[in-house]
Amino acid sequence: MTALTSSPSEQAGPPPVRRKRNRGGVSPALQADHNWVRSIGVFILWAVVVLFIAMLVWIVLQAFRDTHAILESPWGLPTSFNFDNFATAWNVSGFALATLNSILTTAVSSFVCVAVAAPAAYYLSRVENRLTDGLSLYFILGLGIPAQVILIPLFVMLDKVHLTNSLIGLNLVYIGLSLPFTVFLLTAFFRSLPLEMEEAAALDGASALRTFVQVTLPLAKGGILTAFVLLVVGSWNETLLALTLLQSSDKYTLPVALISFVQQQTYSGADWGGLFAGLCIVILPMLVIYIWLGRRLTEGLTLGMGK
Repeated sequence: MTALTSSPSEQAGPPPVRRKRNRGGVSPALQADHNWVRSIGVFILWAVVVLFIAMLVWIVLQAFRDTHAILESPWGLPTSFNFDNFATAWNVSGFALATLNSILTTAVSSFVCVAVAAPAAYYLSRVENRLTDGLSLYFILGLGIPAQVILIPLFVMLDKVHLTNSLIGLNLVYIGLSLPFTVFLLTAFFRSLPLEMEEAAALDGASALRTFVQVTLPLAKGGILTAFVLLVVGSWNETLLALTLLQSSDKYTLPVALISFVQQQTYSGADWGGLFAGLCIVILPMLVIYIWLGRRLTEGLTLGMGK
């Protein structure tokens, strides 16, 4: 009797089914889940953007309406573009002087902070020793201290040197609190710049200061512009320090003047049209800066991530 034997291929059974994978080594099911999550994230992002744009447009439109029309129909449109509310906010509510104070404070503090932080960041990015390591750690620690924690000590120290209720004292506080972030940002940006041009300048006999001014600064203008714009936005919108350190209405910055205007309405009656006009005066300058320098700001933030 002859035994029936099967071939090795028959004994092994059917070959296992292999799932198809794309070039990146990810299964189609996982790739589909990733695309689904990404689509939801993009939809939420655009929904938030549309919401913020709609809120901004609504604020601007209400600035051209009077209080009665706003209370009667909050979502209505202005019948005419009347600038009386802007004139009231600018002249009666003291926004003209507050705008000048904000421009001076923002420009001086931002310029001085960048002027001090740029050489410091360049030195920290090019020299590595115990001193620079300690200084870098010192600036990093400064990033973790909230302004609310040191608000009372700042007020006491400025009061002892008679710099409370002073734009000079406010500028010094803005510069001191902004230096850690600015140095940290510019240090990362300087490290991403190539060293070849600096080495060539050194071979030609250029000093370190001349190399920094004539070679490195032109290459780093994107990062410096980014730091300057971020400082401008932060100083322009800052409220807590200005509200604490300034007491006279002639020293108010725009955010403090806006708060004072809201407090005045408690006693003199609500002027919602003037309030929306004041909000436009505070918001629109920063919006113009973002529209004008938005692409350069993004490029400066991304180029600093090279290393």
